[in-house]
Amino acid sequence: MPAPAHRATFSKQERMVSRKLIETLFSGGNRSMTAFPLRVVCMQQERAAGDEPVQVLVSVSKRRFKHAVKRNRAKRQVREAYRRNKALLTERVPADRQLLVAFLWLADELLDSQLVEKSVRRLLTKLSDSL
Repeated sequence: MPAPAHRATFSKQERMVSRKLIETLFSGGNRSMTAFPLRVVCMQQERAAGDEPVQVLVSVSKRRFKHAVKRNRAKRQVREAYRRNKALLTERVPADRQLLVAFLWLADELLDSQLVEKSVRRLLTKLSDSL
């Protein structure tokens, strides 16, 4: 039984873990946009065989939240919002390109999950429109 084209999952292959990829993403010259409480930095590159069309990084600074519990909650909110709305972006990425996306938390306090999801949806819509 084949898997649906756009499953609402967030698999390990979709997570950006390569230090080299992260360094190239933040090296400069890449697009950035903000929808409070998040900022997104993105970059397009050639897609290798077997790579996911979109790879995502979620970052919450220790400067924002001293306690790991709060940092983990913020990251969990962003990951869940992305998982639920990623079809807005993944369907628009060309077959030969890969999109690297980093979500950065800007707020100094935890926010309601609905607000976080609204911001993620707004950012994903802006990104997909600019492809």
